[in-house]
Amino acid sequence: MSKIITMIPVRMASTRLPNKPLLDINGKTLIQRVYENVKACVPGDIVIAAGDQVIVDEAKKFGAKAILTDPSLPSGTDRISAALKELDPDGSKYDIVVNFQGDGLNVDPKINLSLIDMIERTNCDIATCGMIFKNEKDVLDPSMVKICMGLRDGEREGRCLYFTRAPAPYIRNPEKCDNKDFYHHIGIYVFKASSLQKMVSLPVGVLEQRESLEQLRALENGMTIRALVVDNMKLVDEAPADINTPEEYEEALKWIK
Repeated sequence: MSKIITMIPVRMASTRLPNKPLLDINGKTLIQRVYENVKACVPGDIVIAAGDQVIVDEAKKFGAKAILTDPSLPSGTDRISAALKELDPDGSKYDIVVNFQGDGLNVDPKINLSLIDMIERTNCDIATCGMIFKNEKDVLDPSMVKICMGLRDGEREGRCLYFTRAPAPYIRNPEKCDNKDFYHHIGIYVFKASSLQKMVSLPVGVLEQRESLEQLRALENGMTIRALVVDNMKLVDEAPADINTPEEYEEALKWIK
């Protein structure tokens, strides 16, 4: 039985939505709702990797454990790694680390159960997920990251060969191609604990720097990433998956009760 910990990286700094973690969502703060959603379905320990003392203080109010980390850390991956080192300095306590984003108010945490299972079955370093693109416009959008993986028709899981902002893979002979799907990467990650610490210890990769995608650092260094294709990632279909703008905040208030 794997020893699992879910870590929720969160910090106050947000240029588009100030004080985002402490926003009131119909009677509870954003970070409390995210924490409670995770606690309801993901096994193991849950810890908030906080970039600010005010988040640690808020976590105490609703009974969550929080670790204060350096606010200048460059990414959520670095933040959960720092918190994990404090909780488990010799790397013996946990086998699998779930990285659940602190603004993922409407992301279904049950997705992580399948990703945990994927790591246990395949021994991959990192498990993530994607969705099939529904239209060509989104495939061409560089803000929407594509996963390159060789899935045959009917397959829902595979090894990730590359991640890119470009429309890829190219289809040279459509008439001879059985699977013409493009996969939109959803930034949900589950790590083997040792693989998380290895990844953050590596220097920034050449391809990572070009594409501004940190998962390419793992691929450049021979680590294995597998992805699950999911049909839906939301708890409430009508609400935004996460909150990044005032408009998304207002929309979430209509649906999240």
